[in-house]
Amino acid sequence: MSVATMPTDLTDLRTDLIVRVRDATGVTATNNIADRYLNMALHDIHINPGNNWPWAIRRAYLQTHAPYTTGTVAITASARTTVTGTDTLWNTAVTGMGFNNARVGGKMTFGNSDIHEVTVVTSDTAITISPRWMGDALSGQSYTYFEDEYALAADFYRPLDWRQFSDEVKIGLVGPQEFRRRWVKNSRLGRPKNATIIQLGFSSDTTPRYRVVLNPVPNDEMVIPYQYITSYLAVTSAGVEQTQLTNTTDEPIIPLGYRHILVFHALYHWYRDRKDDTRSQEAKAEYVELLQRMAGDMFQGIRDNPKFVTNSPFPANSHRRFSGHFWIGNNIRDASGNYGD
Repeated sequence: MSVATMPTDLTDLRTDLIVRVRDATGVTATNNIADRYLNMALHDIHINPGNNWPWAIRRAYLQTHAPYTTGTVAITASARTTVTGTDTLWNTAVTGMGFNNARVGGKMTFGNSDIHEVTVVTSDTAITISPRWMGDALSGQSYTYFEDEYALAADFYRPLDWRQFSDEVKIGLVGPQEFRRRWVKNSRLGRPKNATIIQLGFSSDTTPRYRVVLNPVPNDEMVIPYQYITSYLAVTSAGVEQTQLTNTTDEPIIPLGYRHILVFHALYHWYRDRKDDTRSQEAKAEYVELLQRMAGDMFQGIRDNPKFVTNSPFPANSHRRFSGHFWIGNNIRDASGNYGD
């Protein structure tokens, strides 16, 4: 890094930090500590949901799956998790859509039965479900396959707006507890008006698996655009986005003119935790000032007027109370102002 230029990549930021604390550069152990503090700073700046930094906003699309009801099914008393189809094409691709008529994670109902999740699609005529079928054996039974749950972008961190999942399609966003309370059996078909975001258990690696659940369940194929805050806060010299600064040439997604804010955040922790130095408060004050200036610069003229946002979908005259992070009440509206059922 030239002494006359702003710190740009991890090497620049690391060197700036270590020089400021007057430690020796080029020491592996020191470099590792510096890198950790810088990555902590990078993530801390993007945690606050009140600061939706423009450079962290991303746009994505999800494509819904129409219900599939072709053919009939049978379930025997001796194999209650196996669904056998007649005239079904479960493992066949929907023309031009990029997915099959049925897939893992989809749901099935048999008449007015409970909802069963598809865990394996073996062939066009064989599906495994969970939980197991508990009724009498079925033969020639009509059924409905549907999907109410969809994967979000791989770098999804949080929604841009906790009140709206999709502005374009007018799908409101509610908390998972309220969603489950209102729609215990989420199988009614229609145009989606409400959504909630859940996280599935981990599978094969440590990447979070975020899903959006829609209500009513989509009754047709449709494209739903949505905006979110990315978890990819760094980018390699080859333009590959990633969650943190790892290689020496990696750069934070923060605009160049403000990247030194990471140094002051890291400096605060370095002084406080490694040196027990009161200069930590000076570094913290500098960081807070830079954060305020950055917010003022980024949102000048485009940010909404400051206001207390409750994230409540309830009308002003509804019976409700606020508890911690959730609104508790007996009325809920979709994005168009209509009450759900």
